Amino acid sequence: MIQRKRVTIKEVAAAAGVSTQTVSRVVNGRPDVASDTREQVQQVIDTLGYQPSKIARSLISGQSYSLAVVSSSIGLYGPSLVLQGIQEAAVEANYSLVLNILPNAEQFDANQILREVLSYHVDGILWAVPEIGQNRDLIQQELSSLNVPIVFLNAQPRPNLVTAVIDNKQGGRIATQHLIQQGRQKIGLITGPMNWWEARQRELGWREELAANGRAVDESYIANGDWTPRSGERCIRMLLEWHPEMDAVFICNDQMALGAMKVARQMGRQIPNDLAVVGFDDIPESPYFSPSLTTMRQDVAEMGRQSVKQLLALLNEEKLESGCVVLQPDLIVRQSSVME
Repeated sequence: MIQRKRVTIKEVAAAAGVSTQTVSRVVNGRPDVASDTREQVQQVIDTLGYQPSKIARSLISGQSYSLAVVSSSIGLYGPSLVLQGIQEAAVEANYSLVLNILPNAEQFDANQILREVLSYHVDGILWAVPEIGQNRDLIQQELSSLNVPIVFLNAQPRPNLVTAVIDNKQGGRIATQHLIQQGRQKIGLITGPMNWWEARQRELGWREELAANGRAVDESYIANGDWTPRSGERCIRMLLEWHPEMDAVFICNDQMALGAMKVARQMGRQIPNDLAVVGFDDIPESPYFSPSLTTMRQDVAEMGRQSVKQLLALLNEEKLESGCVVLQPDLIVRQSSVME
């Protein structure tokens, strides 16, 4: 296979009859170029197929124009959309990504991860790992020694951290409030893994909304899942066996809700007549559940985009309006929670 030689900026300049500086100004969208000259240079660029060198750009500016993303669990719906949002915002800002996916979000060497991503001379780091155990604390200890800015996604806000988060607690409150407004009296909860900050926040929202409405919180109405449909099956079976009178359940993600609804029907419960169900996430399949699933929609892709904007602001030494961007979830009402 014959490989084409890379077209250089000098060749573009020669073909257009201008200087390399003029070509550079056109490529970088500088305003100090006459419109007819810009059109002429752009035509040559298109004809020759010239691609600007990011390496040359980095050498000139002293920046790599790359951002490191440390992530895990991208097989789950939420984390995969976070990465999509990060990618969209980075491409729009003409940055590339260096991706590091942790095989285990609970056990890893934070120092090693930092050394690895910094070896690529990235301009900044987006830490998109769930706040599990000590992983965020390990990173936090390293902040003073980092020479690049770092933004944390869906990590518990701290005064000295820059974060982008979903208001999971408010989401839990809204979901529970909706069930109360439907006249439900015995509202259970299926949580995510409780070493996740998001899961603890959603549970706290459930607790606070029950208390705000004068409802006692019964710990036996709580079952801990792990985000998977199988755990939803296990948890709803346990709750309904313990509390056959339970008439509603807030399930902390849609995948667990899928498993839970299947088992609830097998146990003779009609949804929503006997058991109202609210999930969390609004995955694309949620409208096609049987019945369609009422859920809390969280725009985690936007959270990813906002985290990039925060990081770029830090790189440009701009003053952030807030060290924490908080995005609000929305209740999407469908058939699983509303009586016909």
